[in-house]
Amino acid sequence: MRCPFCNSSDNKVVDTRVLKEKNEIRRRRKCYNCGERFTTYERVEEHLPMVIKKDGRREPFSPEKILNGIKKACEKRPISIPLMEEICEKIKKEVMESGEKEIPATIIGEKVMSHLHEIDGVAYVRFASVYREFKDINEFMEQIKGLLEHSNENEDA
Repeated sequence: MRCPFCNSSDNKVVDTRVLKEKNEIRRRRKCYNCGERFTTYERVEEHLPMVIKKDGRREPFSPEKILNGIKKACEKRPISIPLMEEICEKIKKEVMESGEKEIPATIIGEKVMSHLHEIDGVAYVRFASVYREFKDINEFMEQIKGLLEHSNENEDA
């Protein structure tokens, strides 16, 4: 690690702290050359895949985009931000564990819908209505009927 003041690589770590919320390590360092102190952060480098969009474009996987979509679907619903973030992290983990270098956006959308289906029917239908681009009210009603049938099956069990 080079000193940002004198560019010397001769320094020592004087303090180390683990930042749990960001999965990072914070290190305070002191330069032997100029005596200045500076802070560095270490984190695991994540290799996230490229997402293949419906129109064929490719863009980097973005957990922020997933979280924003989940937040929109869960607007005015009794779902906490930590639960939404947990869903986003689960999806990110599933994508990373797949080991794929590219993943279709449709797979990510299906994962989001699956998680929303488990926690809140309204959020699920909201997300599905945008994601699946229903052409008319009949497609929308079919989705709601399927949700109601699933709900009734769970009540009977």
